[in-house]
Amino acid sequence: MKKAALPPEMKPEIWGKLPEEILDYILSLLPLKTFFNLRSTCKHFNSLIFSPNFISKHSSSSLTNQPHSPPPFSSFLLLSHPQFHRQFLLYDSILSRWRILALSLSLPSSFGSAHLLCSSSNGLLCFSLLSSCSLLVCNLLARSSRLIDFPGHSFHFDSVTLIPYSQGGYRIFIISSGSAFVFDSKGNIWSQYSVFDAILKGNSHQEGVFSNGYLYFTTPEPFSIVGFEFETGKWERHLIQELPGEIAFARLVSNGGGKIYLVGGIGRHGISRSMKLWELRDNQVEGRRDWVEVGSLPDMMCRKFMAVCYHNYEHVYCFIHGGMICVCCYTWPEVLYYKISRQTWHWLPKCPSLPEKWSCGFRWFSFVPNLYTSV
Repeated sequence: MKKAALPPEMKPEIWGKLPEEILDYILSLLPLKTFFNLRSTCKHFNSLIFSPNFISKHSSSSLTNQPHSPPPFSSFLLLSHPQFHRQFLLYDSILSRWRILALSLSLPSSFGSAHLLCSSSNGLLCFSLLSSCSLLVCNLLARSSRLIDFPGHSFHFDSVTLIPYSQGGYRIFIISSGSAFVFDSKGNIWSQYSVFDAILKGNSHQEGVFSNGYLYFTTPEPFSIVGFEFETGKWERHLIQELPGEIAFARLVSNGGGKIYLVGGIGRHGISRSMKLWELRDNQVEGRRDWVEVGSLPDMMCRKFMAVCYHNYEHVYCFIHGGMICVCCYTWPEVLYYKISRQTWHWLPKCPSLPEKWSCGFRWFSFVPNLYTSV
């Protein structure tokens, strides 16, 4: 009986000199289960989840030709803090692991300690450079960045929101010094508009929520929703109807596909005793859109969250990360989130490497790397 031929021997002197980019490409072709097991072998293999080969192969955008579909295997919650400088904490929401991300770009000299991460969308991070009245937009995966000068002498801002176009490019919406400014990356131009006075009060650093051509904000009491239409540059005001009258705070989030949710605290005299979640749904019978309650925070979890906020709801902000609606506070390093598919509430625990002495300045963002998003 003839013996099966043995595979040729892999000579170390040849394979040991294999270029790193070719090795990364070969490893990206492994089955996902094998790849994730291999990550524990060494630091380099563990970092390969950020490699262009891995992202381009396993992102849903490369499989469906939809450039803004989120990659299912590369999804992170990113924590920014003023004392981190050029690094961030990342929570891998797929593998439930923490890691540290260091900025490795060739950044301008103005990018020093006086910078602040303001917004994140479609793989891009938007920083404000406080010392030069400029913005810096980065794609960490593609190792590219763009410096954008702000059209003004003062860069005191109340809100910064990065909004991607569906076919590439992006807009940056800024509320600063009582005016609204919009930067369009396609034309490389700024435009200035008026702004609702109501959204300038009590909504410091709240990002807008983009849906169907509008960027929406909530206002303090009396609570309402105001929307900026990009096509006309005009504002519209919508009252929050069909909700309990005793709302202590209200925050909007959107999944980017048209669904809008509202997170609100319920109580008296400005003090929340409970927290609920509503979804804006079409009422086909009456031809309108109504807020429908879809979740209520359990009592014990609510007590903890309200103790964290100390009834200072200006520090509360919300965003959607994958199928999670995240509720955060600038003074607390943990994240409270609602799992939409399971309709359950959970706490994301504090990162074990975070220093105990840090008590404020925590900014969480949804970070989904995208190799093909240009700055």
